[in-house]
Amino acid sequence: MNDDIAVKVYKALGESTRLQIVKLLAGQSELACLEMANQLNGPANSTLTHHLKPLLDCGLLVVRREGTFRYYSLQREVLAQYAPALL
Repeated sequence: MNDDIAVKVYKALGESTRLQIVKLLAGQSELACLEMANQLNGPANSTLTHHLKPLLDCGLLVVRREGTFRYYSLQREVLAQYAPALL
């Protein structure tokens, strides 16, 4: 286990909105920002983007671009290593 990655993962999961995002994606294959915002009671897109960045930076999420849309999915292997109870 890489300590630097572990610290980033736990810091990212330590914020309630980010934890909700991970739990939401645990039940989905992928979601677009708008779909996530709707399911999380509508945080502003800039706020959601602010929360997605640390999750991307620590490797918990990956993003797929299709035109102007971005689809986010969970890196289940990373989550299984650092926080398996969330799966």
